[in-house]
Amino acid sequence: MLDAARAFLVRKEIEEARLEGELLVAGALGLSRLELFMQLERPVTAPEVDAARDALVRRGRREPVAYITGSREFYGRDFQVSAGVLIPRPETELLVDLVRDWARGREHSSPLRLADLGCGSGCLALTLALELESPQVLAVDLAPAAVEATRRNAERLGATCEVLLGDGLELLLSLAPFTVLVSNPPYIEPKEAAELPPDVREFEPELALFAPEGDPDFWLRSIVEALPRLIEAEGRAFVELGWQQSERALELAREAGLQARLHDDLARIPRVIELGL
Repeated sequence: MLDAARAFLVRKEIEEARLEGELLVAGALGLSRLELFMQLERPVTAPEVDAARDALVRRGRREPVAYITGSREFYGRDFQVSAGVLIPRPETELLVDLVRDWARGREHSSPLRLADLGCGSGCLALTLALELESPQVLAVDLAPAAVEATRRNAERLGATCEVLLGDGLELLLSLAPFTVLVSNPPYIEPKEAAELPPDVREFEPELALFAPEGDPDFWLRSIVEALPRLIEAEGRAFVELGWQQSERALELAREAGLQARLHDDLARIPRVIELGL
């Protein structure tokens, strides 16, 4: 079954054919990848073959693996995802690293209040709720599917997090100030949609991907302008950036009189801007 899966995905020109074949076959059998390799000699049943075939056909049509299997790993934990929910990316884990490092260096003993603007699957808010020491965490999103996914993942992972549906900035301003704000806002120009892989362009939610037409910095600028009312005097904001957004981000911060620092991801792309008052 694994050999057939790999061969099929190679024919469909899937770059990670081996890995994705393993993930899809494991999902069809209800196993983890480790369990899969511990049972390589086990015969498979006809229903299992059908389930694997269906999964492979969906992937051949470029549906993301995470939507087919229903989960994606983020920071060592499995997050449930489905259509309408942005799939967590490895580069977004940098936000968690930065917030953890900053929180450990705090000199104040007051409770840490953290807000996640545009929570998606809840990967940031819930990971930080579990990684930090007794934080108060609030996650907000405009998409009902994202709010439901975050609530479901919170229950599964045992994370304490308040999750709200609505206009994120307005909600946060009504509950401010926070110690830390994190966000992975939409920053892709709609006119660039054709350049995206079909897995992203045709399946992931437009609301989570695209900024308003002609204004890729809309959400970053909105955060920058609202920041003095959003965070405490000694607080921080950590915002993910698009790969060509860093210089504009620094300029927006300077114009607003904010402290700003860029952080590179593993590919040495400026991925996160850290903001302070």
